[in-house]
Order: sequence, then structure tokens, then C-alpha cells
Amino acid sequence: MSLQLPDPLRVAVASLGGTITMTSDRSDGRGVVPSLTAADLLRSVPSLAHVEVESATLATVPGASLGLDDLFAVLTWARAVVDAGADGVVVVQGTDTIEETAYLLDLYWDRSAPLVVTGAMRSPQAPGADGPANLSAAVVTATSAGARDRGVLVVMADQVHAAARVRKTRSSGPDVFRSDSFGPLGHVDEGAVAFGGPAWRPSPLTTGAPDRPVLVPLLETFLGDDGRLLEIVDDAGCAGIVVAGFGVGHVSAGLAAVVGRVVERRPVVVATRTGAGTTYTSTYGFPGSESDLIARGAVLSGSLDPRKSRLLLTCLLGSGAGAGKIADEFRRRGARGVPA
Repeated sequence: MSLQLPDPLRVAVASLGGTITMTSDRSDGRGVVPSLTAADLLRSVPSLAHVEVESATLATVPGASLGLDDLFAVLTWARAVVDAGADGVVVVQGTDTIEETAYLLDLYWDRSAPLVVTGAMRSPQAPGADGPANLSAAVVTATSAGARDRGVLVVMADQVHAAARVRKTRSSGPDVFRSDSFGPLGHVDEGAVAFGGPAWRPSPLTTGAPDRPVLVPLLETFLGDDGRLLEIVDDAGCAGIVVAGFGVGHVSAGLAAVVGRVVERRPVVVATRTGAGTTYTSTYGFPGSESDLIARGAVLSGSLDPRKSRLLLTCLLGSGAGAGKIADEFRRRGARGVPA
């Protein structure tokens, strides 16, 4: 009687570029530019020998140069490889925009298999390069049964974050990604990932990719903001606007008056600029408070930060969503935690 061995786990790895792929011809390693392919990156991680890996290089650019078209191409590729049998997917890219790109992918990722985004804070030629360790941890997460049905995850420095919560909180350094409101979902230790709770995420958007380009600016309020900047942006023409407000969703009385006029023409979403926590709905009642803005017709973003709010509003408006749908999606996706 022969022993039947289980099929090896399969993971597909795609590279979009970023610091993890950047090299330099200089002896001091400065002046790095994107150059390595996905196959090059995999050769630097011998611990992946037990996993069946396929690779694809979809782009070779810094994270700041990625666009929506690149991400929808990633979605097409990722769905295809999962439907062909991959147990999970890893996308490698520049860290400058991971908190945004991962969330955009998460809005549309409609497979149970994990889609994991990772990168590096130090280039391959830098002392203490973190790319190989991050790629290894990402593959471990992508092939973990516990990662299924969690949507898109960001894995950096052995921490596993939800795409909807993670933020890059420092410009440089090896450990800069945080999910301050709720903490990471899990950690990678000794070649395995452990999660702190059951899988849960809002269901993906069913509207499909935006069928038309839309402009959604992001404005951060400031001390003395009287609304003139919002008026300028509104006059320039856009589909909607996100305002990063003070505290739990506050702006000045002057800006609130302008918001009330702008919402008659286009949606205005107000998020908190603090980097963590949620907007309120009814605690304060002064002009410019969260309840005043809601009464004027603004949508409060809940726990979605300004950057993720801009992406959600862009996708909704690009697919023709109306005011009711927009309010419902922000209420659902900006909920303060897992529904009881």
C-alpha cells in the first residue's frame, strides 16, 4: 500500500516594482531604480523551496507611479491564477502606495484565496535588506488556510494587516506599517501565520470596475480654513471631494457652510485626519461638528482614513453610484469594528 502525499501548495507571485526590486550600479548602493523581475526576487528566498511558485512581472516602476489601470490588471491576473489552481497570490510593489493599492484591490477581490501585498523598505543592496524576509512571510500567509476569506492582506515585518486598516506611519525604517485602531490581524512566526480572530470582511463591490475616469480630490483642513480652497476645487470640476477633518470629523464653521453648498452638486465625504479612530455621528452639535456636517448632507467616513475614503468614493462614482449607494457603502465599510 503506497502512501499518497498531498499536492504541494501553489502560490503565484507578481511584481509591480518598488524598492524591493531596486538596484544600483554604484558601489555605495545609492541611486537605486526598479530593475529586478519577480523571478529574480524569488531566487533570493530559498525558504520557498517547499512551495510550487509561479511568477509574473506585471510592471517595474516605483510605487508612486502606479495607476488604477495597473491595479485592475493585477486583479485580472490574480483571478486567473487562482481560478487555475493557485492557493494564494502575492503582489510585490513599492511601499509608498501600499496602503492605497491594497485597499483598492480589496474592494474588488472576490475570491476566497488570500491576496497578499508586500514590499521592502530597504533595497536589495542595502545593509539589512528586508525584501526576502517580507516575501517569504507573504508566501507563508498566502498559502495559509487561516488567511482564506480575509480579502487582501498586507504583510510587512512579519505582521499581517487588513488592507482596510493599514497605514504607512513613517517615511523610512524597517517597521513602519501600522493598523493603529485595531492592531494587526496576525503574525508570522517560525514559518507559520497565527491570526488573532476569525475571518471577516465586508463583501466586495459588485458594481465592477469604474467604467469612466473620475476625479476625486482629497483636501486636508487646517487652522483658519474658511472654505475658500474647497470652493476653488469645486469650481475646477470634480466628481466628488473628500475632506480630511479634525478629530472625530470636525471642520470650521466657515468650511461647513461651503460644504453645505458643495453637496448640492457633488458628494462630500468627511474623514478624520488623525490617522486612527473613527468619525462620530451625534456627540457634538456646533457648526462644523460631525452632526452638523451630516445635517448639511455630507457623508462621514467612519473608520476609513482619508486616502481609503477617496478610493472608495472614486470607485463608487466611477461606476455610477448614487447618493444612497454611496452613503450605504461608507456606513458598511467604515463600521467601527466587526458587527456583533
